[in-house]
Amino acid sequence: MEQKHKETHVLVFPFPIQGHINPMLQFSKRLASKGLRVTLISTSKTMQPLASSINFHSIDFHEGDAVANVDEYLELYESFGLQGASFFTQCWAVNAIFIHLKEGSLRLPLEDENMGNVVVSLPSMPELGMSDLPSFVSDNSGSYPSLWKLIRSQFSNFQEADWASATLTISWNMRVRNRELQKQEKRKEQNGAADNQVDEKQMANQDSRSYRGANGGTSNGSEINQQKLPVGSEKQMVELAMGLKLTNKNFLWVVRETEQNKLPSNFMEETAEKGLVVSWSPQLDVLAHRAVGCFMTHCGWNSTLEALSLGVPMIAMPQWTDQPTNAKFVADVWKVGIRVKKDEKAMMRKEEIERCVREIMEGEKSLDIKRNSEKWKNLAKDAVDEGGSSDKNIQEFVADITRI
Repeated sequence: MEQKHKETHVLVFPFPIQGHINPMLQFSKRLASKGLRVTLISTSKTMQPLASSINFHSIDFHEGDAVANVDEYLELYESFGLQGASFFTQCWAVNAIFIHLKEGSLRLPLEDENMGNVVVSLPSMPELGMSDLPSFVSDNSGSYPSLWKLIRSQFSNFQEADWASATLTISWNMRVRNRELQKQEKRKEQNGAADNQVDEKQMANQDSRSYRGANGGTSNGSEINQQKLPVGSEKQMVELAMGLKLTNKNFLWVVRETEQNKLPSNFMEETAEKGLVVSWSPQLDVLAHRAVGCFMTHCGWNSTLEALSLGVPMIAMPQWTDQPTNAKFVADVWKVGIRVKKDEKAMMRKEEIERCVREIMEGEKSLDIKRNSEKWKNLAKDAVDEGGSSDKNIQEFVADITRI
């Protein structure tokens, strides 16, 4: 069987944006660990040193052009003409919404001026308001037509795929992330030091501001505008900055260098004793740090998975695409966080941001949220352990493709 595995060659072809590349890279590692020969199509040669167990093949396609060249990229994929297994990088609740929309079982009164009061009921799903639906469903403005075409096309013939897994993407991602976390924790125990890939300045900053006790005010990591699309407005950046300042809590905030000019003047100087603003951070390492009390996130699926699998309470600040639906599950289904409310101008105001931080850190809901976060962390660990649901599903997939 081992020899049979080596004869099976899997080509992994992610859409060239980070939210797709990361989970498919991690899944590639899992397949390689099962003895398969794996080649990942890469848009950057810098990825090649990241995993010695995987072959990389670079193509001349720049990640920054991905959204503008969806049609070109899809044509390239279809030109391979291989047997295909669908790998969805979104939450299955989001996929279910798109499938119902495609099949006509979900019809929305998009022209109704009172659509904010519409409640959508779907099988095995919580009731969803318009603000809980993916932005491509709730917003009929026609923004990003190429991405909307890509989303629709992924369900055009998925039932005809050679493999259409019913396994939650969450299981696959948690498997890898928890294995990596366990390795990091083991190295720390053995070496008495953080992993050498961790930014020492940021970790030292977290260490120096570490608190003890459930209500003692642990530092809160903050992640916003880390994705290339969309970019937050200057007004929203100011509201977030002032909200963080009002909390008087310690914070680590990732703001791309090109966006730092949107911060209030002297903000970094005035909050230097409490906060640290950086252009990049090793997010998984930061979330695993003992000083992190909560995570402010746009609720992209990768970030949501990382926080969920590490047991970190979340403050959900969704912007577009699948993020509103992910935020709905974070706050109302899994109950591992709080969702920031927007005002009538669709802005998240500083007072609301301050309220959410205080509520999740020290409010009435904080203990329940922490308990739920710990529960989901343990569920993730159980799923990824040998013999767990994730490991079994991956093993079944490997066994199936090696029988061809």
